[in-house]
Amino acid sequence: MRQKPTVLAREIVATSRLFRVEELQLRFSNGVERTYERLVGKGTGYGAVMIVALDADGQALLIEEYCGGTDTYELSLPKGLIEPGENVLDAANRELKEEAGFGAHQLELLAELSLSPGYMSQKIQVVLARDLYPERLPGDEPEPMRVDRVDLRELSNLIQNPQFSEGRALAALYLVRDLLTQRGEFSL
Repeated sequence: MRQKPTVLAREIVATSRLFRVEELQLRFSNGVERTYERLVGKGTGYGAVMIVALDADGQALLIEEYCGGTDTYELSLPKGLIEPGENVLDAANRELKEEAGFGAHQLELLAELSLSPGYMSQKIQVVLARDLYPERLPGDEPEPMRVDRVDLRELSNLIQNPQFSEGRALAALYLVRDLLTQRGEFSL
């Protein structure tokens, strides 16, 4: 394994309500020095979850929500922050209830994904949720979210949908499709 660069200096250069921008002065093993900037979450942080929830027909639930980064309504998977004292699966079930109006009897942690590791420290846990039942919890969303569905056989069509652009969600859907195919629980 390669030797990580030596941190020569570290400083928070900007702060917002949600993020801090950290500047890192690094020296690599070959002597080259560079300045890197990265977004780091504020506070201690407990992580985040993204849920691939499959209904009785094997379709994945998508939610539609306003996204400030793209200034549009986007389709994505239910997701959210892990609260203090929650484990990953409890957080996944709570977020699923808040955003999609369903709970799950079966929850399975599948993977951890990052969005842009060159600039962001945040990671998200991907959870497969099955054996769904209707249950809604109040959440922190400013408006109700519309729930849609996608057949795992039609992911290439989903990519063509201008309302769907989140790479982590697409990766999670393909991950679930491939895992279930390998297990013999799904066929293309």
